[in-house]
Amino acid sequence: MTDSSAPSDRYCRGMATRRAVLGDKHVDRAESNTTEFDQPFQELITEAAWGHVWSRPALTKRERSIVTIALLAALGQDEEVAMHVRATANTGATREDIREALLHVAIYAGVPAANHAIKIAKQVFCEIDAAGQGE
Repeated sequence: MTDSSAPSDRYCRGMATRRAVLGDKHVDRAESNTTEFDQPFQELITEAAWGHVWSRPALTKRERSIVTIALLAALGQDEEVAMHVRATANTGATREDIREALLHVAIYAGVPAANHAIKIAKQVFCEIDAAGQGE
């Protein structure tokens, strides 16, 4: 945290959720790359995205994962799409779930966005399968 106070409950909840979804290895790498410049941003996403939105009980992590992948694909956020496809190993979203989400992207956000996200998902699946971690 940027000041000397202890982290907020929302930050702690967010960090636990972030680690549960993305995995310790990813979060540790992100934390080790944090600088004074982006520390406030890291705190913001940990509290707001992970501590507030991802930690809400109305949707499961699987459902949030599916929605997140579709939104990121629609916005053309390639690195984030890949990261969240990898995270499905922790959220329970299946390859079928991802395919269905990307079909929705094709209709509601455009075929090129879905086509590109499908290419990214296939690359991630190949990496996962090569590492022996596939479904």
